[in-house]
Amino acid sequence: MEEPRRAFVPSPPAALYIHVPFCLSVCPYCDFVVYGGAAARGARSRVDALVDGLETEIRLRGMVARDDFGPGWPRLASIYFGGGTPSLLSARQVERLLEAAAEGFGLVADAEVTIEANPGPADRGDLAGFRACGVNRLSIGAQSMVEAELRRLGRRHSPSDVARTVAEARQAGFDNVSLDLLYDVPAQTLASWRRSLAAALRLEPDHVSAYALALDDPDGEGLTGPNGDHLPLRPGARRWRRSARTEQDEDRAAACYELADQLLGRAGLGWYELSNWSRPGAESVHNMAYWRRAPHQAVGPGAHAFDGAFTRRWNAARLDGYLAALSADSLPPGGRETVDEATASAELAILNLRTRTGLPASLASSPALRSALSSARANGLLETTDDSGYRLTMTGRLLSNEVFARLLPELAPAVAVA
Repeated sequence: MEEPRRAFVPSPPAALYIHVPFCLSVCPYCDFVVYGGAAARGARSRVDALVDGLETEIRLRGMVARDDFGPGWPRLASIYFGGGTPSLLSARQVERLLEAAAEGFGLVADAEVTIEANPGPADRGDLAGFRACGVNRLSIGAQSMVEAELRRLGRRHSPSDVARTVAEARQAGFDNVSLDLLYDVPAQTLASWRRSLAAALRLEPDHVSAYALALDDPDGEGLTGPNGDHLPLRPGARRWRRSARTEQDEDRAAACYELADQLLGRAGLGWYELSNWSRPGAESVHNMAYWRRAPHQAVGPGAHAFDGAFTRRWNAARLDGYLAALSADSLPPGGRETVDEATASAELAILNLRTRTGLPASLASSPALRSALSSARANGLLETTDDSGYRLTMTGRLLSNEVFARLLPELAPAVAVA
């Protein structure tokens, strides 16, 4: 008898992402929706207008959710202020948005509330004020702990600024501090990556995210139109990326990843998702919502939301259109896409395989999926877990994109999900 498919049903959001698209300067590798310079600070700053718009969008999205799900639906387990540099907001502005989220969606008593901060003295923000208004997790955009690499990446801070930010965060009462690091960056060597990791670990973070530098072309991918979720690349950034790509190396990137896993593990930070390591209990609640394919709401230019079933939607990246719509008390422009049940099942399986817990046996019941998984296991890409599920080996983690690409054709037609 054929196993029943999982019922994918739109559900109330479990998490809220708030995008703050301002930085004092824009790094040439950055693919996020970011406006720099005068828009971020000074007489022509648009930060106040953005906060008004975000507050309105949260209220409007909350009204839609209440209409869709009625009273009593689950409240948010996490809120994430991302960017850009959300630490450019004042503590009172952050508090306003948290109050709007609590009114519009409701929060669980122990909700995780994260804010990203750049570590430079001009943009790390009021850490004590953020902690006092309810933020309980800090994500610091260190990117590297090597001065020359920071300069090549266009970063404005120094390694000592990262250390100072961690110290200020601890003094402010943050007991969950995360560092973001990049590898396969221009001018990097395996030795300099080792120094960067060692310097980061001396700061005793609770969580580390390490990402290979991706140099995509949003214009070429058709993501920068009027309703697109990306901004067009600046000419200088395009030239920088063209040069930087010539200095990237897949073998070095793989060696950097293996070294990170080794050193972070020795320091007590275990991997729990392909690019994330943490102390026990310090895993990101918000990001786990993404990897579990949980429904999440999102506000701000370029922000993406998901209904937990088949539909993803996004706000357009253009700030003028965003603010104009919300000043008229209307939802901002954007787009949406809907996937079929087979693709939804494939996404669920692949997202599970991104994590250390892996794909449980209950989600690997169809003959087609079992065959694909067995083949990957025979090639050393997967191992079995204690509950007879599947997890990526180190080789599988290094080749994860290839693993998922091979699995997707097998998964899409016939994944039986319990």
